[in-house]
Amino acid sequence: MAAVAGDKGKSGPESSTEKATSTKPRSNDVASDKSEPKNWWWLMFGVILLLTVGTRFYNVTVPDHVCWDETHFGKMGSWYINRTFFFDVHPPLGKMLIGLSGYLTGYDGTYPFDKPGDKYNGTHYEGMRIFCTALGAAIVPMSFHTVWDMTRSLTASTFAAAYILFDIGMLILNRYILLDPPLIFFMTASVMGMARVSRLTQEARSFTTTWWVWLALTGAMLACTISVKFVGLFVVLLVGLHTASDLWDVLGDLSQPVSHTVRQLVARALTLIVLPIVLYAGFFYIHLAVLNRSGSGDGFYSSGFQSNLVGNSLYNVSMPRQVAYGAVVTLKNHKTGGGYLHSHNHLYPKGFGARQQQVTTYSHKDDNNRWLLKPHDKQAHENITLIRHGDLVRLEHVPTKRNLHSHREQAPVTKKHLQVTCYGEEGQGDTNDVWLVQIVGGKPGQLVETVTSRLIFYHYIERCVLTTSSKQLPKWGFEQQEVSCNPNIRDKAAQWNVEDNQFDKLPSVNFQVYAPGFISRFFESHAVMLQGNAGLKPKEGEVTSRPWQWPINYRGQFFSGSDHRVYLLGNPIIWWSNLVFLALFLIIFGVEIIRYQRNSSTAVGPAPVPSTENAAKWQLLRAALWLFGGWMIHYLPFYAMGRVLYFHHYFPALVFNSMLAGVMLDYITARLPAWLRHACLGSAMAGLVYSFVLFSPLAYEMSGPFSHEPNSTLASLKWMSSWEF
Repeated sequence: MAAVAGDKGKSGPESSTEKATSTKPRSNDVASDKSEPKNWWWLMFGVILLLTVGTRFYNVTVPDHVCWDETHFGKMGSWYINRTFFFDVHPPLGKMLIGLSGYLTGYDGTYPFDKPGDKYNGTHYEGMRIFCTALGAAIVPMSFHTVWDMTRSLTASTFAAAYILFDIGMLILNRYILLDPPLIFFMTASVMGMARVSRLTQEARSFTTTWWVWLALTGAMLACTISVKFVGLFVVLLVGLHTASDLWDVLGDLSQPVSHTVRQLVARALTLIVLPIVLYAGFFYIHLAVLNRSGSGDGFYSSGFQSNLVGNSLYNVSMPRQVAYGAVVTLKNHKTGGGYLHSHNHLYPKGFGARQQQVTTYSHKDDNNRWLLKPHDKQAHENITLIRHGDLVRLEHVPTKRNLHSHREQAPVTKKHLQVTCYGEEGQGDTNDVWLVQIVGGKPGQLVETVTSRLIFYHYIERCVLTTSSKQLPKWGFEQQEVSCNPNIRDKAAQWNVEDNQFDKLPSVNFQVYAPGFISRFFESHAVMLQGNAGLKPKEGEVTSRPWQWPINYRGQFFSGSDHRVYLLGNPIIWWSNLVFLALFLIIFGVEIIRYQRNSSTAVGPAPVPSTENAAKWQLLRAALWLFGGWMIHYLPFYAMGRVLYFHHYFPALVFNSMLAGVMLDYITARLPAWLRHACLGSAMAGLVYSFVLFSPLAYEMSGPFSHEPNSTLASLKWMSSWEF
């Protein structure tokens, strides 16, 4: 640890040739020879690399069964290999990379990934798991480099990396086929690029080749982060604020003309705004080009969107342009992510309106989505009669031969609406089955057209409109979406379009001409993803959590059960000391700011030149401030989110907290006598290593009795009653 303590000199791979304004050695540096700190830098970095590789890749292919969300993201990787379209609430890059890694390592995309615990049985899953592990492993050395560039402190860099290296939770989360390894990898790379660009700017190396490369790399990593999950916007905000701070410092450099600041602004706008937007759109272009075959996600998108998918009923299809009485149609709700009007041979239960046949919307293509259009006053016209704006119609559910119906009963969930059911037998019903067809923006007599006409179905008796809410029905409704009749006839969700139109007596036209281009599909994809994200609800029996539980390591998550148990839980020594260092930072920074202000107010004459020790102190505090900001930006927004949340959502914030802990440990021990400083740092490192070894069974394998059972070898590790391993 003596090596780690003496670190504020010009160490590191580039320091011997770079101009550094705040890198003078501290008084407690170990060596005066300039080469020795550099050798120590490489030694510490090399040790961290070796430990990272050893801990991350040890038994990485074990267990050889599907673990936790591998059932989702492994399956999505398979769909990319098979080019099968699907819907997911996250942007595509992480899943594309998982699919690519599987394809390049011999996986053929045929394994079903049905449920956690399923054996792989010879499937080449190893490449995808090793790829995700490699990305997760890179987080450790990148954190080292980030803190080094921000502080020029080998102590801070080493402990920041060690806090991430020896955390059991970070180890577990980054060893499986998940989106978290690429997300945190790209996030950390963005912050590393941010720190390197700032350092190069301070060293008067702006507009050099190295500076441009790092600036472009930062922009590319920002694009990649948000292309994995939308929470990547948090690191975009952090880098944006840091860039604004850098530009403010550049503007305050009176040795440079104002034009220099303008050039800096233009360069950063091109690399940190324009480049990420282009790359982000490019990733979606690849995503939509690869997934060109019809799949399970078709129904979440508009009819026009689906017409681009090979194998979809709308792809290169010929159907009648107009809609006639006697046609069998499907009706798709026109709102973003809207489903198909659907019914099935199950009744509403007692207490939820009349006990008549349920009507819902369903996001997948199904025979129960088919409806026969009939005149309101007889079964069908003998001659071909086209449906027009203002016509009165009945809709008969083809499989059950009951008519779409509404009456003065409350809807099952939205009590201000009226219930919609299917009623009657063999197509016979009553006057409550009559609906007035209106085309949005239509004129009397205007023909209803397939796909392109937006329709409103106005109930002739009850004076309400057929609509769907975003509310899910309970299990008795198979968790499909509620359909009701809304007395507010301006309801935007009450618009529908005819998608499939089966009627042999009319000539057909090819609908490929109505297929939207990339820009339309790009924006529709985002609208559907954002709506899906907002509507995420926990599944029955699923373990969820609240943000207040995350920093205190309140409860973990099983990644693997059965004989080979893996339990996602943070190293308690690391997580709880992280909280201590957060509190110490707030106290110390507050005290130092007050002290600085008081000294500035009482100073007479020109400001004194800051000492080397004082400059080093403020360099550490400035770095800690940005890392604290990164933690807040990646943590606090979850309190405002209405969607379902999970423990693993905290881990991006944990990276910043861990780097902050390393910086604050260096700051607090810097003023101690050398022997005491070495003892404190050595004890801290020993504690991290010991706690990692102690809790490593949670990552590498637990077997035998659970911790709460008699004779369990894990009982001594259950420090909190809420831990369930």
